Amino acid sequence: MVKKIAVLGGGESGIGTAILAKKNGYEVFLSDKGKIKDKYIEVLKHIEIEWEEQQHTESKIFDADVVMKSPGIPDTAPLVKQLREQGIPVVSEIEFASWFSDVPVIGITGSNGKTTVTNLIQHLLKEGGIDSAMGGNVGNSYAKLVAEEVHDWFVLELSSFQLDGIEKFRPKIAILTNITPDHLDRYEYKLENYIASKFRITKNQTEEDFFIYDADDKNITEWLKKNPVRSQKLPFSLEKKVESGAYIENENIVININNTQFTMPTSELALQGKHNAKNAMAAATVSQLLRIRKQTIRESMANFQGVEHRLEKVLKINNVLYINDSKATNVNATFYALESMETETVWIVGGVDKGNVYDDLLPLVNEKVKAIICLGVDNDKIVNAFGNIVENMVETSSMNDAVQIAYRLAEKGDTVLLSPACASFDLFENYEDRGRQFKEAVRNL
Repeated sequence: MVKKIAVLGGGESGIGTAILAKKNGYEVFLSDKGKIKDKYIEVLKHIEIEWEEQQHTESKIFDADVVMKSPGIPDTAPLVKQLREQGIPVVSEIEFASWFSDVPVIGITGSNGKTTVTNLIQHLLKEGGIDSAMGGNVGNSYAKLVAEEVHDWFVLELSSFQLDGIEKFRPKIAILTNITPDHLDRYEYKLENYIASKFRITKNQTEEDFFIYDADDKNITEWLKKNPVRSQKLPFSLEKKVESGAYIENENIVININNTQFTMPTSELALQGKHNAKNAMAAATVSQLLRIRKQTIRESMANFQGVEHRLEKVLKINNVLYINDSKATNVNATFYALESMETETVWIVGGVDKGNVYDDLLPLVNEKVKAIICLGVDNDKIVNAFGNIVENMVETSSMNDAVQIAYRLAEKGDTVLLSPACASFDLFENYEDRGRQFKEAVRNL
């Protein structure tokens, strides 16, 4: 009997699921309440499955044996609740894809740093001659990789929303970069719900698997005390020496695994800053587990180019440096950005607030920020948080205006930093669109 799957959402994960399901003999129906992008419609026509946009035909959805919902759809959506009440399994694309693949997975999650760590690991594996493909929350969906590519390893960036829908998915190596409040609007504004969601990455791991995590992160270490994991723990730390894992000693990264030691001066890392030292430790720990040559690891970490929209240097104009950190969609990411500023800064901030608390940024803003440009539909929270400590504060609702104003406010030697601390959906399609508009506006100055 042919199994039926309903796919909710026609974005990257929905299309990947449709391709994989069709390949495995499922009868597929894809439904999106919004509009589907043209490039995805082309794929749907090509693989010849039934699809709809701007509506949900419930009779067809409730006829399915299993439903895959895209990560953007919350568990509280009425349709999802009804499906579960009727006993129809609702899974994430990550879970569905895992049913059809034996390829070991390196899974990376965390509030910040996960894209950089994912890209860095892929770079290290490639340089080390290991056949791997990268996807998940970046690039191709996991389902599309499983359907179309053959590799020895998959390197997957995983968001909490993707992890919420897993049952059996089991990464061979799981990495948790850090946990700071983010997306709390999806977790009943309870931090512990969000932490539990991140830790789902370890849910199915056994003693044969590995868990790499930030031992300086209180949210992680407190959770581990009460909720032990079965996998082998490999912590990394800037603050203390660890027996098995990674730490800093005399400005060197030191990694100890199975009585083998790797060292590298932090000064040679391509990406500088404390948070990048942690990203490097996490990625190098994976390389050590996979026995990549030490010289290759050092060279790869020294020549890594970084990630678009993450503290990306765009241009210097009149001796003012413009930096695109559009990927900073939460307060903690912006904290790292401001912490790494070494000059007076004109800061472009704002967007869709996800329950942000700006208190942690006050000392940094006081020390480094000379002007704030609010770029959002609703800027009240930002104005209230920083209005008393920054004299120059301007509200704007277009990227072009924001960059023009920054150009006027910045003086020789200053930095203009786009680091929004918020989601982008009020004025932009996504953070990439926001970052590209910033770069274009800067190039047009």
